[in-house]
Amino acid sequence: MNTPSQGGKEAARTPEELREQVEYTREELGQTVEALAAKADVKAQTKERAAEIKDQAAQKAALVTGRLRDKAAQAARLVKDKTPDPVLDKAARTAAQVRDTAARAGQLAVEKTPDQVREKADQAATMARANRTPLLAAAAVLAFFLLLRRNRRHR
Repeated sequence: MNTPSQGGKEAARTPEELREQVEYTREELGQTVEALAAKADVKAQTKERAAEIKDQAAQKAALVTGRLRDKAAQAARLVKDKTPDPVLDKAARTAAQVRDTAARAGQLAVEKTPDQVREKADQAATMARANRTPLLAAAAVLAFFLLLRRNRRHR
């Protein structure tokens, strides 16, 4: 039942229209309060930011790890390419001898080592296995530099 208001500017609102307007205003006010509460929740914002930073760090770490692996593989290929075949063969034979000797020494050490020391050694070995790639990369780079140094002395 719209009736013109005094002055003819606007029609009078029905009770249903007023209820709808009140409901709409309540919804807007609720959304505004939620937004303000979210802005005021410093703990939640901090957790969210920490999660973002953690994700960024993980992405950067993966990128750097990939680059290091590539560089290590490159260095290993370079060392292998630059090393003469007789040297590689001798190194392989020597490595086999070292492995055999290490296995015998390891067996002897296991037999004579106290349990507590063995447990600590197992923990160290587990950590080394978990970080095998960086350790191998470091060993390859070290071998490369030692070979370069040796070759420079013989010239």
